Amino acid sequence: MKKILSYILTPIFYIAFGLVLVFFHPLQWIAVKLNMMKLHTKIVNFLNFSIIRTLGLLGTTIKFEQPVKLPKDRPIIFVSNHQSMYDIPPLIWFLRKHQPKFVSKMSLGKGIPSISINLREGGSVLIDRAKPTEAVEKLKNFGKYIEKNLKSAVIFPEGTRSKNGEMKPFKEKGLKTLLDFAPNALVVPVTINNTYKLTGDSNFPLGVFSRISLYVHQPVDRTSGISDMIQQIETAIKSKLIFS
Repeated sequence: MKKILSYILTPIFYIAFGLVLVFFHPLQWIAVKLNMMKLHTKIVNFLNFSIIRTLGLLGTTIKFEQPVKLPKDRPIIFVSNHQSMYDIPPLIWFLRKHQPKFVSKMSLGKGIPSISINLREGGSVLIDRAKPTEAVEKLKNFGKYIEKNLKSAVIFPEGTRSKNGEMKPFKEKGLKTLLDFAPNALVVPVTINNTYKLTGDSNFPLGVFSRISLYVHQPVDRTSGISDMIQQIETAIKSKLIFS
């Protein structure tokens, strides 16, 4: 029955998803051209709220837990596992008080309505993994940017999405660079569960009735060495991973 529903509901979702992207794209463009970046941030927030609502067409539910209150007057580096492109909208919406910016791959910076313009113009950093020297330099500047402007960053150290929910080993270079160049940033692990069930091995049909959850952990102590910190982050994220 789920399989049949997935074939029926997936086209409906994609139509709604596409309409959301097309609707918010010119609003972002106008805000950027007028240099109204606070308005742009609000538009992006409601864009991602709307995407979350369209996921409801698939019977998707999202649970968000943040047992610790985080400061808004300090840079934050959110370090998360990565299961799907649908990790992004809940992170942006539920962490909107911290205006998270993303470490993303270069290819996403063009060709996608609403999403590409936000990545290019909204303060995120786009890196090309085929150019590691250039990527490190961009991450250095990104770290300095969030440090100076008290912004928050989201980084997925696995480097690629997990298709089965199991966390891949961290590629530490990017995370270490960010930690080095944002020395006052609070480091906060985040665990994401079950977004992989939406896509699996393909984007059609999408999974239905997925129970997505996000858990924001206690900040990691920065008094230890960076290698120890990264180990603590991995341990924290894995502690809330759900396999079902």
